[in-house]
Amino acid sequence: MEKQSEVKLFGTWSSGYCTRIKLALKLKGIPYEYVEEDLSNKSDLLIHHNPVNKKVPVLVHNGKAIAESLVILEYIDEQWNQTPKLLPEDPYERAKVIFWANFYEQKFKPSTYNILTSKGKEQEKAIEDFCEVLKVFEEGIERDFPEKSPFLNGGPLGFLDIVVGSSACNYKAMNEAVGVVVDPKKNPAFCYWVTAMKDCPLMKETLPPHDRLVAKMRSKFSLQPPKT
Repeated sequence: MEKQSEVKLFGTWSSGYCTRIKLALKLKGIPYEYVEEDLSNKSDLLIHHNPVNKKVPVLVHNGKAIAESLVILEYIDEQWNQTPKLLPEDPYERAKVIFWANFYEQKFKPSTYNILTSKGKEQEKAIEDFCEVLKVFEEGIERDFPEKSPFLNGGPLGFLDIVVGSSACNYKAMNEAVGVVVDPKKNPAFCYWVTAMKDCPLMKETLPPHDRLVAKMRSKFSLQPPKT
């Protein structure tokens, strides 16, 4: 029988979705038990807690399971409403953050996946499509948050920082695995934001090791080291 722990996180080390939850829990100062899952041999507990899609992350709080990273982040912010807050109190500012988090989830993340799962001309087209999505995202963030995020103004990581930083801070690993995709010269605002997040001590200690992640990408997607 499963031992009851107040907060338990089922995840896998290389998943940016799981890194999001680790960041939020640490930021809020919430103690938790971490369960590393082998996604090629999922545990009965994971399937029990997330029978619908059988994926990580899953947060179990007092025996109740919550799935999907964005849903879990909102749950954490509402359940443990002590500072720092992940989402703004103002409804309009909150709506903008959630809009761009969803854009990142629905447009940005899939476009990076398309690069990893394609080769040759298809990959070249996937990189072009990704660059267009990145441009829309970068311009939208600059337009909707002209004063920059509280984090860039010296505050703690917020909802959008966590959603984006959990994977975007690994962009150098992707560049190393498939060749340069994100170019600081072409996307200065985005790269400035990502570099600032990557320098945050909490982010540094939570991100997966660079070399291990590169090896994981190459193995999972059968990638050859880019030609130099």
